[in-house]
Amino acid sequence: MPVAGFGTRFLPATKAIPKEMLPIIDKPLIEYAVEEAVNAGIEEVIFITSHTKVAIENHFDSNFELEEKLSRNNKHEFISLINPEKYKNVRFTYVRQKSQKGLGDAIAHASHLIEDEAFAVLLADDLIFSEESCLQQLINIHENSGLSVVGVNKVSKEDISKYGVINPSVEEDRNIFVNDIVEKPTIENAPSDLAVVGRYILDSSIFGYLKRVSEDKSNEIQLTDAIKLMLEEKKVLACKYFGKKFDCGSKVGYVEATLFKALKDESMKDMLKKYL
Repeated sequence: MPVAGFGTRFLPATKAIPKEMLPIIDKPLIEYAVEEAVNAGIEEVIFITSHTKVAIENHFDSNFELEEKLSRNNKHEFISLINPEKYKNVRFTYVRQKSQKGLGDAIAHASHLIEDEAFAVLLADDLIFSEESCLQQLINIHENSGLSVVGVNKVSKEDISKYGVINPSVEEDRNIFVNDIVEKPTIENAPSDLAVVGRYILDSSIFGYLKRVSEDKSNEIQLTDAIKLMLEEKKVLACKYFGKKFDCGSKVGYVEATLFKALKDESMKDMLKKYL
């Protein structure tokens, strides 16, 4: 989970608070991503972080003083919220990225921990609600194929230049194979309307391809460029997942996600509908 970015679109809120700790109602964005991973069977969560993101480390650590106070005040129902049982056997690991040099560089920082295993990448900015999680849908495809898998969804022409976009081909058993992938194409050069979202299952060989990627004009190492190199030698599948996605890296997407979640909450939806 890369979480080292500055979150400049949410300044001044993110001056001292990591953008991943901004809440959707009462749960921070990063916890939605961690829950998705843990519910899919992930046993170790590796955060690629920075010195400004200590709040994330504190959030997933125990807070004995707070637990004691809640217990003394008979607020036991809150203890399970701040220390979920599902995290009991999950290992949280933190790796510092000294300078923000792109998603590819962030992922490369975890190579010594992952070694030869396939691994998942989740970007907390992309908040996805679905019956079966987006990550679980990718894992199902990976387990059946043994291949790397990227999550994709359709985007409008106006937004296509914001994403990595795949050139797809549909083959046997409705599998979507990735023929090519282009980082932030123009409308005219986009190979399709299927854009990659913040969910990946990657073969550990991606680390070798990341070493071969040159920095782009923004001095960043792009994961898209490494996947493009991978496609020269290996097959990669795309998962057109089922679910509703919110881009919580944008203010509009963040507010939409908050409203969506609030309108699903029985304790507040009626009052909120009246207000709206």
